[in-house]
Parts: sequence; structure tokens; C-alpha cells
Amino acid sequence: MRVRARHHATGEPIEVLCRGGVIAYVGPPTALPADQEAQWLAPALFDLQINGCEGHSFNSPSLTVDSIRQVVAVCQSHGIGGLCPTLVTGSFEALAHGFRTLRQACESDPDLARALPGFHLEGPYISPEDGPRGAHPLQHVRPPNWDEWRRWQDAAGGRIRLVTLSPEHEGALAFIERLAVSDVVVAIGHTAASGMRIREAIRAGARLSTHLGNGSHALLPRHENYLWEQLAADELWASVIADGHHLPLALLKCILRVKTPARLIVTCDASSLAGLAPGRYGEWGQEFEVRPEGKIVVPGTSFLAGSAVFTDACVNHLVTQLGVSRTDALEMASARPRDLLGLPRLLVRAGYPADLVLFEERPGTPFLPRALLRAGQLVWART
Repeated sequence: MRVRARHHATGEPIEVLCRGGVIAYVGPPTALPADQEAQWLAPALFDLQINGCEGHSFNSPSLTVDSIRQVVAVCQSHGIGGLCPTLVTGSFEALAHGFRTLRQACESDPDLARALPGFHLEGPYISPEDGPRGAHPLQHVRPPNWDEWRRWQDAAGGRIRLVTLSPEHEGALAFIERLAVSDVVVAIGHTAASGMRIREAIRAGARLSTHLGNGSHALLPRHENYLWEQLAADELWASVIADGHHLPLALLKCILRVKTPARLIVTCDASSLAGLAPGRYGEWGQEFEVRPEGKIVVPGTSFLAGSAVFTDACVNHLVTQLGVSRTDALEMASARPRDLLGLPRLLVRAGYPADLVLFEERPGTPFLPRALLRAGQLVWART
């Protein structure tokens, strides 16, 4: 596969030859015919928090390998070459089914295994309080249980690489320590924990704040609260949902300046309802509304329930509304999450995996995916 475009960081016209799943050559354009051409080229996006899309939920009791494949295909059309399928608070049986099905998908299809290098468990060990709990079902919120966790990890074939929890529960600190030494990234999220408890969780091994600024009370003390505490912790990376609905621009700008692009991860937190037309839908035994302006809410409340857009929209929001450089925005949506999870780096250099996104620039849309390569093979192209 021979592709030709400008390098996303340098702006230089380049030609990339992919062979055997890796980049074999990067250099000036030649006279040879290219298989794919575009204005720009970058490493494929990676999102560590996607719950599904277009009516397919990783939490669904009827989840199948086929529905997983469809979610991956939709994500590819948004420039997402890899993702962490995310299962949220639910019953033991529902989560076990989801992880078993994801494991089956990865073991039966090498392409899916490459696209899904790690799973994300968000809950059920989160705050039971309204606000921090978000849209997670209260009846399934519970304290950490190591035996239960081990059974889920066994069902997943050891592929759960990220766990979001609240450290406020009794036994949570010991649980975090055991996860950390098991090479699982621990994230603080959906929490009502005190500042002291958050600091203790960091010492126990927590490394990330999940969608910082969301999953919280509507009103907080001005000075001492869990948002400031996590912002101030240099040890914590942070993920943000930069879709234009979850965080106001001023807060997003503050988080970016404090964490810097080196410790900030862009996620879309796409709901299973992402990509669907406006209306009301049932999910997780609850009703949700997809609003015309593109956000998903619990009807009659201000609580958001995941995002209706994908990672490419978040990249565009950062560039057009905050003035973030496109290179920084792309790296926060590609390199940073891979770094956090310990996955191999993707660089446009010889010898690196040939997972690439080709894209165009349009007025008001600096990142418009045109084609996606995984292991040097074309897996999606805009028609």
C-alpha cells in the first residue's frame, strides 16, 4: 500500500510505503502511482472510552461478535483505528456476558483484536450519589469486590486494561493497589471522594481522571472539592470529553493549561446512541433522549449520558474553538491514550505499525477523515 499526503506535524509532502503491517518507507513523493492520496496523514486515532454506537451497546445482554464488528466499522469512518470498548455499571451477569463476547471477538478475528487492544470497565465501583453517579443505574452501584473483578477479568481473557472507580468506598485503596500491581490502569471517576481520599488513591496507584469535569455534583464548594484536587495532582493524567456539550470552553481551556497536552487525553465517550437520529430511546433499563443539538440526556434532567459524536468531532472542537494546534489535538486523541495504556507508539516512521488516517481540511473542519489503514491495509475509505 502506497499513500501520499502531507505529514500532519511537519506539513511536508511525503510518500509512505506499507508492507507486512508496518511502514517500510517514508520519504519525498515519487512518480509511482499511489493507492491512496489525501491532503494530510497522521497516526490513526485511539479512544479509550467508547460504549457503542448506532444502537449497539457493549453492555447489551444480546451483544454479539457481529454487533462489535459494526461498532468498530462505524468508528473507523471517524478515523478511529483503535478503541477500548467500555462497559459501565451493571449486573455481574451482564458485564460477564459483555466481556466474554468481546474476548470471543478478539480471539476469532485478528482485525478486531488489533482494533480492540484493551477493555475499559467504568463502574460499578463508583459513587452512589446523584450527580457523581451520572446516568449509571443506582441499583448496580456497589463497593469493590476482588473476586467479582477477577471473574470479569477471566471472562475478558485478561484484556481489561483500564478500570474507572471511586476511591470513596471502603476497601477501595487496597483494591487500587492490587489493580496497579496487576498492570491495570486505575482511573478516578464518578466520584464524591474527599481531597484526602483522592490523594490516598494516587499513592495507591491511581493514574488517570476519567472525563474530568463530568460525573459530578451540580454544585460544589468553591475551594475544596474533588475537581480542584484532581486538577492539582501532577501525578494524574486526565481525559476530557471535548464534544462541545460536556464541558464549557473556559473549563476545558483551564484543564488543558493545567494538564498540558502531555497529560491530557481526548475521548468522545460515545454512547450506544451515538449516530442515531434525535428522539427517545431505551438503554440499560432507562430512557434517554438524543437532542437535536447533538447531546444525550436523561429526560427531565441536566445529566448527560455519554456523547452523540465521535473522536474526530472532539479534535475539530479543540482546534476550532480553543485554538489548539491540530498536531496537539491529534496526539491527545492518539498518542496520549496509547502511552497511558502502554501500547506501542504510532509514528509516521519506517518500522512503526502502519495504522494511519488520511484526512482533508475543510473550512471549519480541520480534520475530516478520508481513509483509514490498519496494518497497512485499507479498512475504510470515504466514497
